[in-house]
Amino acid sequence: MPLWAAIDGPAGDLAVHIASGSGGASAAHAGTLLLCHGFPGGGESAAQVGSTLPSLVDHLAEESGWRVVVGCFRGVGASTGDFSLGGWFEDLRVLVDYVTKLAGYDISLAGFGTGGALAICAAEQDVRIRGVACMGSPSKFTNWASELDVLAKSAREAGMLSGSLDSQELEIWGSACNDLQPLASAGALSPRPVLVMHGTEDDQVPVADAREMALAIGSSAELRLLQGAGHHLRADPRAVALLLGWLERHS
Repeated sequence: MPLWAAIDGPAGDLAVHIASGSGGASAAHAGTLLLCHGFPGGGESAAQVGSTLPSLVDHLAEESGWRVVVGCFRGVGASTGDFSLGGWFEDLRVLVDYVTKLAGYDISLAGFGTGGALAICAAEQDVRIRGVACMGSPSKFTNWASELDVLAKSAREAGMLSGSLDSQELEIWGSACNDLQPLASAGALSPRPVLVMHGTEDDQVPVADAREMALAIGSSAELRLLQGAGHHLRADPRAVALLLGWLERHS
């Protein structure tokens, strides 16, 4: 099958990749995982984020026995549309619907950075999500809300926002930065299992956010701090190994 298929999303096509070896709907799996990418950083473009995801989910599926699916949110990879935080959350809910129908039963989510925080918010609202792994994820988006012009500039530089926004459009575009509150959502997830992973040298999201998230979740949270790791855990073999271990325990 091609690396990416397209499904209908709220802002156009959403690119979806089902890991090789995941098989069809009738195949037996330990579980089904939807992987959520984060906001491009460190000079990475939105196109580059999309290009790295298939090999990662293929590896996760091969090592875990899970069916693993990844989707690109609007503006990333082959997905159409322009980035907004609220738009990404809408896309995630569409992807959850798609993967749940594919799986025929409950699914788990794993997300890096922004994707992990959105996964926490989605799980609060959707009981079909039976577990969440968030890695390098913020407990709040209020920093973005206070600097929407900076956020828009970063999105434009990453190639996932076209055109300019006047002040009124900017406020509407960024309204979800106040509306979505991962820390508050985290408090509603117990007793579902949640892996909270963070690098101790993360220079984009304070490690205190991970501790806050785990504390809010309670006894069903596993907090794992990676010594010396930065923000981009997607490429850290230790992070991938910890995620695989969590999947094995919650098959």
